[in-house]
Amino acid sequence: MSTRQLDMTDRLETYVLAHARESDVAARLRAETAKLPMAGMQIGADQAGFMALLVRAIGAKRCIEIGTFTGYSALAVACALPEDGKLICCDISAEWTAVARRYWIEAGIAARIDLRLAPALDTLRELARDGRGQYDFAFIDADKSNYGAYYEACLDLLRPGGLIVLDNMLWSGRVADPEHHDPDTDAIRALNARINIDARVDASLLTVGDGVMLVRKR
Repeated sequence: MSTRQLDMTDRLETYVLAHARESDVAARLRAETAKLPMAGMQIGADQAGFMALLVRAIGAKRCIEIGTFTGYSALAVACALPEDGKLICCDISAEWTAVARRYWIEAGIAARIDLRLAPALDTLRELARDGRGQYDFAFIDADKSNYGAYYEACLDLLRPGGLIVLDNMLWSGRVADPEHHDPDTDAIRALNARINIDARVDASLLTVGDGVMLVRKR
């Protein structure tokens, strides 16, 4: 069998999205976000479905999200939680997360989400004071220069067997170009290399969306 990756043409991407499970509320949120200037920050329906499946598969009840934007990924994760589950969302934009709140309320899962409007590292330090090793799942999708710090903080907060999903880890292919250097690309490239040899975790770099690094804490 060939190891070559599929060329994701528009037709194939449409086919994949047609087979992604998505609620009506999620579809409308994704459509509204697609009209915004920063729409490229939103994950796709296939990635949202993948994360929801991971959350259900490990029986997650306590989750963290770093970078919420308009709340599409948070909606997917929160809907996959049991009624007594909790997702702590870290963001700094009241404007974008106001969109998120509308859809969370409509979906009936707003009570499962604790939105913290503050620098994420500050929130993560507060969570660490309350107790390490108590979280099941974390999703990192924020400023790339701080990815390394977010990774370490989330790993500290996760229980053994917990999962971290890091988004944009292929960075539109720039990480594979040794001639390409800018702070974001270099930060992602360095973190990919660090995770690859990190004895504390099991990890797999996947070609989902813009590249997903899936990490399991040992």
